[in-house]
Amino acid sequence: MTSEGSVLVTGGAGYVGSHFVARLEDEQRSYVVLDDLSRGRAEFVPASRLVRGDIADEAVVERVCRECGVDVVVHFAAFAYVAESVANPSLYYENNVAKTIALLRAVSRAGVRRFVFSSSCATYGDTPSGLSISENTPQVPLNPYGRTKLIVEQILNDYGSAYGFRSVALRYFNAAGASEKHALYEQHDPETHLIPLAIAAAVGSETLDVFGRDYPTPDGTCIRDYVHVDDLADAHVRAVDRLRAGGASLRANLGIGHGASVLDVVAAVGSATGRDVRLRFVRRRHGDAAILVANADLARHELGWEARYRTISDIVRTALEGYRRARAAFP
Repeated sequence: MTSEGSVLVTGGAGYVGSHFVARLEDEQRSYVVLDDLSRGRAEFVPASRLVRGDIADEAVVERVCRECGVDVVVHFAAFAYVAESVANPSLYYENNVAKTIALLRAVSRAGVRRFVFSSSCATYGDTPSGLSISENTPQVPLNPYGRTKLIVEQILNDYGSAYGFRSVALRYFNAAGASEKHALYEQHDPETHLIPLAIAAAVGSETLDVFGRDYPTPDGTCIRDYVHVDDLADAHVRAVDRLRAGGASLRANLGIGHGASVLDVVAAVGSATGRDVRLRFVRRRHGDAAILVANADLARHELGWEARYRTISDIVRTALEGYRRARAAFP
């Protein structure tokens, strides 16, 4: 392996990014976080490692890369709400695509040619019932969010051909849970993820909206492959090591290989909290696929990656611990 420089972590104060940063801290790796804190939390990363700024500020990006000896970028910074992308696609194409192009220009000028991209299963769209998604599955996104992730993947392919960039795009499925070691938690504004919403409905006075009960699934609700956020962090570390060791570009799914329906998640939350989850069934959301379940064989083969959290019950348990930490921090 080549000698290590620093990792530039964009969006490192966000949910998944902060868990990756915690892993870098544990391993005493050199890194710097660039985050505008529009949707991240400063308390999630060490103050001495945080540069508050926009990834599209090319002067700042280039300066940080040169001053900190950055040799690989791990790019988490993106907006990630499907419904918001449908309602306001301009915001998503500007933030997720145009700003990424500016980021790539700046890191390229600084001589950085290694890039790990936080992609998504949303690039695939819907799939036939019962079929898991491999990297050969056609990518036909159902919403602007998924299209922005696919466009960036295609840009990275072109940068590889033209400029010698090597990149790893990690298409992860539903990020969930919270670290059992670090004081991190999942908290978005607004919160749209199912597990924290279900926990809030169980322990508080909220009612959980279930979007659609007429999908072609056993209980009529959407099925998703939930993958623990610490397992995602591990995959990103492995991707960094692959690129530093001279490995080729890669596009790989991250998931546990089996799904849980909305009502499966509700049952797991009820079991973990000892309380019922109040439900209200409403119409489907535009852009939601019925089933998204990963085939992650390629990640196992190419990255040596394996999810440690294999059941929805284990993931919900850590999410509940994170929810309690968030309530303590923000009563």
